[in-house]
Formats: sequence, structure tokens, C-alpha cells
Amino acid sequence: MAFQVIPAIDIQGGKAVRLRQGRAEDATVFADSPFDVAKRFTAAGATRLHVVDLDGAFLGKPVNFDIIRRIVAAVDVPVQVGGGVRNFDIASRYLGAGVSRIILGTSVVRNPEEVLRITKAYPGKVAASIDAKDGRVAIRGWVEVTGVVAVDLARQMEKSGISCFVYTDIARDGMMAGPNFQSIGEFAKGLSTPVIASGGVSTLADVEMFRSMENQGVCGVIIGRALYDGSVSLSDALRFESA
Repeated sequence: MAFQVIPAIDIQGGKAVRLRQGRAEDATVFADSPFDVAKRFTAAGATRLHVVDLDGAFLGKPVNFDIIRRIVAAVDVPVQVGGGVRNFDIASRYLGAGVSRIILGTSVVRNPEEVLRITKAYPGKVAASIDAKDGRVAIRGWVEVTGVVAVDLARQMEKSGISCFVYTDIARDGMMAGPNFQSIGEFAKGLSTPVIASGGVSTLADVEMFRSMENQGVCGVIIGRALYDGSVSLSDALRFESA
């Protein structure tokens, strides 16, 4: 899996926002139209988009489905979607709408049987989101931190046919404090499945560092707030993609 730089579009209340450490009450609205943001990112050369229904993540069911469907129909690059994808029917609905990859989070911990059902029906189209704080898995839109060790959960999920993992260090997400390279590297090295890193990217040097970790199993990086506030230029970051 070639290394990709993936811009993030988080949707809350129909708008493109960024949260700090996943807190719904600590949101910054960056654009009234997530659709326009998607068009801007693809015009800049993005080869994939990462879209999260934040309302869906907190409520456990899709809330911004129509907006996401419109984005998928309007762009000519793959779109991966997470947030509130908790069962087979929701996964099927998104994949039927043209989403290239769905990202399962809470269900990975709460309902592994359902995960297996989805991966069997849609091989290669299912990613698992492992969101961790101090190495422990957080679920339900990061509201609940469990006692589950992140890499242990990931090793269990590899048996289910997950195509890749999205690993987020919650403590760094949206804080512009730099990624936790050590924890992400240790997580990726412990697995045979590719890992997309997320959380804390604030400079081009961060992107370059993740690119250098490709041989450890890091196949991409998701960038959010840094693109919106101008700390990182998407066109510059895309130069680190591998062929």
C-alpha cells in the first residue's frame, strides 16, 4: 500500500469543523460547506479524502449521510468514511453510495462479530480505527476510554480481514503539538497490516517523518487542523506521497 497524505473533513452540524482531543464542546468551525472543502482539497491534488461524521460518532448512527454522499459523488478520488458506522446495514449503505472504505471504531471493541460479518461481505473495503490515549483504546466518539491495550486489539482484528488501521493518538489530536511518533511506530511495527497515522500533524517535517516510517508499516498520514489554519500546505505535503 503506497504512502498517502490524506486530508480530513470532520462534519458536525453540517459544517466542517476540527475538535481538540475529540471533545464535541471544543470545536472550531472552519467552513460552512464540507462539500466545498472536499472540492478544494481534490483541486489541490489530494488522492484520497478522510471524512468523519462527528455527530454520527457521538450518536452511533449516520447523521450527515446526505452531505457525505454528495461529496463522494462530486469528487474523483476515493473517500473513506468513519463516524457512527456501527453495523452491517450502515456499512452497506455507505459502500452502496460509493464510499471506497468504511472505518469501524466502536464496533471493533463492542461487536467484533459484526465486524467479521462486514469484512467478509466487503473484503478490502473495511478499516479499523484504533483511537488511543496512553496506549488504551477509546470509543464512542472518544468519550469512553477502555482498559483495552491498542496493539492487542489490533492483533485480534487482523484475523477479521481488516484492510488497514487508522491509529489516532487522542492526546495529540487537534492540539498542533506534534504527533506521538514513538507510540505510532510501536503500534505499526507490532502488526502485519498497514497503518494510517492520525493526530497532531502540524508541520511538513511531521509528514516527512511519517513517510520515513513507511518501512515500519505506516502507509499514510491524515492531516486535519494544520491544513485548515495554513500551518501545512496540502500541495507541499503531497510531495511525500509514494508512487
